Amino acid sequence: MSEHTSQTANHGGHEHHVTPPIVYVAIFITLLVFTALTVGASYVEMGVWNPVVAIAIGVVKATLVVLFFMGVKYSTKLTKLTVGAGVFMFIVLISMTLADYISRAWGRW
Repeated sequence: MSEHTSQTANHGGHEHHVTPPIVYVAIFITLLVFTALTVGASYVEMGVWNPVVAIAIGVVKATLVVLFFMGVKYSTKLTKLTVGAGVFMFIVLISMTLADYISRAWGRW
């Protein structure tokens, strides 16, 4: 009877990871620090590097949210593959858009 109960409790043998609340608090504080860093970086004149720094900080923050708050870090390989495929497709679409935008000036010459 206990075997059936334990299998029912963990849904057919799949283990669920329980993240301690301190991890969520630490990630939240890290996100607040990176938000303050983004605001601080906006006041520093870095020329063409301003958007690069802002996007880099945003990518780090998005990665933390996806890994911990969305639970991808402790998910199955299929979930990680799906997230990776989405990120790859996003990069392909952005690259195609930027390639079109950059090449528009070539037709004017």
